[in-house]
Amino acid sequence: MSAEQTREYPDKIDGAVLKVAGVVVLGAIMSILDITVVNVALPTFQNVFGSGGNPVSYATVAWTVTAYTLSLATVIPLTGWAADRFGTKRLYMTALLLFVCGSVLCATAGSIQVLIVFRVLQGLGGGMLMPLGMTIMTHAAGPDRIGRLMAILGVPMLLGPIAGPILGGYLIEHASWHWIFLINAPIGVIAIIYAFFALEKDNPTPSESFDFLGMLMMSPGLALFLYGLSSIPGEGTMTAPKVWITMLIGLVLIVTFIFHTFRPEHPLLDLRLFKNRMLTVSTVTMFLFVCAFFGGLLLMPTYFQQVRGESTLQSGLLIAPQGIGAMLTMPIAGALADKIPIGRIIPAGLVLIIGGMFALTQLSSTTSYTYLIAVLFIMGLGMGATMMPIMTAALKTLKHREVARGSTLINIIQQVGSSVGVAVMSTVLTSHLKSSPLAAAGQALANDPTAAKTNPQIAALIQHLGGVPQFLDAAAQEAGKAFADTYWVAAILVALTVIPALLLPMKAEPKAKNEEKQSPVIMH
Repeated sequence: MSAEQTREYPDKIDGAVLKVAGVVVLGAIMSILDITVVNVALPTFQNVFGSGGNPVSYATVAWTVTAYTLSLATVIPLTGWAADRFGTKRLYMTALLLFVCGSVLCATAGSIQVLIVFRVLQGLGGGMLMPLGMTIMTHAAGPDRIGRLMAILGVPMLLGPIAGPILGGYLIEHASWHWIFLINAPIGVIAIIYAFFALEKDNPTPSESFDFLGMLMMSPGLALFLYGLSSIPGEGTMTAPKVWITMLIGLVLIVTFIFHTFRPEHPLLDLRLFKNRMLTVSTVTMFLFVCAFFGGLLLMPTYFQQVRGESTLQSGLLIAPQGIGAMLTMPIAGALADKIPIGRIIPAGLVLIIGGMFALTQLSSTTSYTYLIAVLFIMGLGMGATMMPIMTAALKTLKHREVARGSTLINIIQQVGSSVGVAVMSTVLTSHLKSSPLAAAGQALANDPTAAKTNPQIAALIQHLGGVPQFLDAAAQEAGKAFADTYWVAAILVALTVIPALLLPMKAEPKAKNEEKQSPVIMH
């Protein structure tokens, strides 16, 4: 039995743990805020990086989100091995430095392609912050304080949906888009200094080997598959070589990786853990949930700006009720997850999200803001009652020696699911917008007021509809319908999530006596 397993911990959260928690929460806030801050900037990227009055397609700019989350997924399994090899303190400070450098480089990007590349670099640092932070906190708090520990780590998850869109909107409106990345520099420097003094000295203990071959198959496979998927709107058909060749190569790499993962003793992802029925049910539930929810989460800032004409700051404020809803239910769900079966909590949260998603299928260019705020708040309540309990359900049934590998698998699936969701939703939305000449013409005129003089098609539509105001109203109605149709996809995905969620335990399952006092490692 290791020293970590036999270590004595006080019952209360003491000053030493709070000091470490400050480091971890600061890093996690930077990583999570960066996702929601960029969400609200997507329409800005479309215009800034466009040329000749033609904005960059939504599917392309969505890759600033997809590339970041894919980068997170790539580095998560590497983190456990690297922490053993180099030590958690040293690696955590390196991750902070990489994240800050990536942020500064993002601010210097001169094209959307360069920005996407720098987002990958930023994600490599950000991807290590959360798993390393959870490992550091778990070691500091011990097994009997895990519930309160998760409440502390839930802080950045609550702040992200609330503060991210507002901060992003404010910086874009009053400064420039560059500052949504530059703001990370001073915070990151403070976090590095704080970590240097607050974290315990490293005592690295190299253990298992790293599956480099598996990583070389999985990461390019996912990236190629999603790139092909996101290229469908731009190419207009699935038969275009850019679409089907990249998707096929990606799929072959993924399938090859699945067969490979059963060979090494320590694979990148241990798919043998899926023999555990509850882990399988939980991860399927999580994958469908994050696909639908995080894919749909990307749409509202763009709707408020492109259809309703709101500023980035106003759209951020309008989205804040969703974060407030999550803030109310997440602590309650976290506390209940330790007391009652998970199967009684998650379906209730999913019902709220399903109701919200189907409500958004009625979007139009004139939908009441009171209605939208109420819907977003209800969806936030559902998100807070769903996300953390799903992760808890997946980890609860694992034995101590399986927790590290299981948590790696869970977090990879979470990141991949969100990447797939973003790619699918942006593809569906772009396809709908392009299929409507009126919506496309309205967007072109909004971005370039002189387009009516240079584009005969736009001029003809304006004349046919009786003037510019009538044309813009009709274009906004078509765009609103495109967003509503996209939410049908998200709503159906969330509804499908109920099927595996109903298989989660409805009755309390007693712990094995030899497992009760094991110190779980939430992430490795």
